Amino acid sequence: MKRKPWMSRFNLLILVFLLFACQKELDLKIDNVEQLSFEGDNGEAYLSDDQTRLVFQSKRSGNDCDKLYTINVDGSNLEEFELKDGAFTCAYFSLEDEYMFFSSTMKDGPECPEIYKHPNPRKYIWPLRNYEIFRWDGTSIKQLTNYPGYNAETTTHPKEKRVIFTSMRDGDIDLYSMDYDGKNLMRITSEYGYDGGAFYSPDGNQIVWRAWYPSNEDEKNKWANNLEKKFIEAVPLDIYIANSDGTNKVRLTENGATNWSPSWHPDGKHIIFSSNMDDWREDYNAYGSNFELYLINIKSKKITRLTENKTFDSFPVFSKNGKKIIFSSNRDAENPRNTNIFIADIVDK
Repeated sequence: MKRKPWMSRFNLLILVFLLFACQKELDLKIDNVEQLSFEGDNGEAYLSDDQTRLVFQSKRSGNDCDKLYTINVDGSNLEEFELKDGAFTCAYFSLEDEYMFFSSTMKDGPECPEIYKHPNPRKYIWPLRNYEIFRWDGTSIKQLTNYPGYNAETTTHPKEKRVIFTSMRDGDIDLYSMDYDGKNLMRITSEYGYDGGAFYSPDGNQIVWRAWYPSNEDEKNKWANNLEKKFIEAVPLDIYIANSDGTNKVRLTENGATNWSPSWHPDGKHIIFSSNMDDWREDYNAYGSNFELYLINIKSKKITRLTENKTFDSFPVFSKNGKKIIFSSNRDAENPRNTNIFIADIVDK
């Protein structure tokens, strides 16, 4: 039977409508902010697989470097991690909360290791301790890496028993993945420069991370100095996504600011991250720059600002259902340099 022209036009309109609906921008806001930590300097809080607990790092109680703590999402049952020797960072729960992955200097002894200190005390840098990655099941511990320099920032695949992490093992700072037992290592990035802080997408098919690739001799010399001294300057950073094996890399930000700490919205179409794009200063030393939280649509690259204050907000992660957000902030701190953990609702505007 011959198709009538009006039916073709109708079907086309339906298709256009469906495509538009699928690309609808999220219009969200943060509401009902609740503070969960009240002592020391805290950061990088991540949810357990069952969404009931958080693990985070904290420098408190007279400790010279970070230790690990867990807490319920309602702020109850704060517990210090059983292992305490050395410095700790970047803890993350496995699938079904079978393990906890974290980085530590514990193999170098119980003391807090010395780190590089920049000649300018107001210069903001990220010192790179001699971290190795460990797996903990609550009873026994297994060391998964053994490459002196830096192995950290571990996060887990949402469906497979695999992790992604940052390492200096090949002389540069790049992304790698491996199985839960440390085997089947895969190098994901190889471009000269800094790659770090990666997260898998909700379906596990993509990754997001922060990166800076020096493009001239001055920048290359600066990065070489960073590697030699084992620290990272707060140079302009940008957000990238790619397939989980590192192919089809796409740059999402290009604003000259420090864009970092990205993670995924549960819809897999948006990235939340921290940036000083609205308070960028060419000669800033971090203490003066204001980092806020932003949401970017991967397809349209439209950016929406989520927080509005005059202090540091970073390390944002969504709950699996997208109704809660965990982040770190200097807001409401007695000491303006102290960071605390917060949980809040995510609602439509």
